[in-house]
Amino acid sequence: MTAQAITLSIKTFSSLFLACMIAIGWSAPSSADIYRYEDDDGIVHFTDAPTDKRFKVFMRDLKKDRELRTKLKYARSVNPAEYEHLIRNCAEKYGVSSSLVKAVIHAESGYNPNAVSSKGASGLMQLMPATAKSLKVADRFNPKDNVEGGVKYLRFLLDTFRGDVSLALAAYNAGLSNVAKYGGIPPFNETRTYVNRVLSYMQTYQSSGI
Repeated sequence: MTAQAITLSIKTFSSLFLACMIAIGWSAPSSADIYRYEDDDGIVHFTDAPTDKRFKVFMRDLKKDRELRTKLKYARSVNPAEYEHLIRNCAEKYGVSSSLVKAVIHAESGYNPNAVSSKGASGLMQLMPATAKSLKVADRFNPKDNVEGGVKYLRFLLDTFRGDVSLALAAYNAGLSNVAKYGGIPPFNETRTYVNRVLSYMQTYQSSGI
């Protein structure tokens, strides 16, 4: 079989698979997205629990997607599920709640890997140049490098404040020096709003089981 025929067969199979799922109703848990990847031999794999970074979202759980976009005000153009595997791996590696990581990413960049703030922070977790350098982040716009550095920094802040999430978030937003200076969350409207927003997002992620 030629490469062209294989590609055509894969596309046909994917189309038929999607059509069948729509027709008969996907029987996986209601919170499951369906992921797909094609290996080097042209074999297509589907799963609702990806264990390989090559898996990409093939079919979203529409009910869950609508609920989250309503609760968390996602932009239509973003696809948080694209970073699910990356976030989970980094969260497990550094012992940080994946819900907290997602909440920070959501508040910082809205899941836009190319986001840049007026102060020069950039990427999914909005790392400042000096912070990125200290964390040995090679490319702040590379999702893997950015999230790895951001989660590592969150771990450091959580350890510094003995697990106090609110203080860690305050330091993430306003800097360690300001938290130390005021002996707690600084009296900055931006920082207090940020901490409350991230905690609210985190609770929503936790309650949604994602």
